[in-house]
Amino acid sequence: MKIYVDADACPVKDIIISEGTNEEIPVILVTSFSHYSNADQQSGVETIYVDSGPEAADYRIMKLAEMGDLIVTQDYGLASLALAKGCTVLHHKGFIYTNENIDQLLQTRYLSAKARKSGKRTKGPKPFTSEDKEKFRDIFKTAISK
Repeated sequence: MKIYVDADACPVKDIIISEGTNEEIPVILVTSFSHYSNADQQSGVETIYVDSGPEAADYRIMKLAEMGDLIVTQDYGLASLALAKGCTVLHHKGFIYTNENIDQLLQTRYLSAKARKSGKRTKGPKPFTSEDKEKFRDIFKTAISK
């Protein structure tokens, strides 16, 4: 198993790195060049930089991921593709994407985009809380212990 992180806007990278490396599972952070850093990563963590295009990180993750890998993303489209590939997919707010919930999530995203195109305002995501962070930690630890 490897852990792939759609890392550009991921607020739980510290948890993923800490818990993943404790279990000796390779962690791969996929991020755009606009987030480039010279900082050294700890052992067991690799950063892959991609172009700043809208789906560049998603494409790279899907190229590298294999059945049984774990992917952390807030992107419903990437989650859908990863589920079809046999990966476990987590959202940073602490829920697991499943074949049962992905269609509803994609439909909601589509309807929101359609409303915005017609000039309507839609609500953004709720703020990320410490409770979300702990919920993610719990679900992540369970996922990597399987």
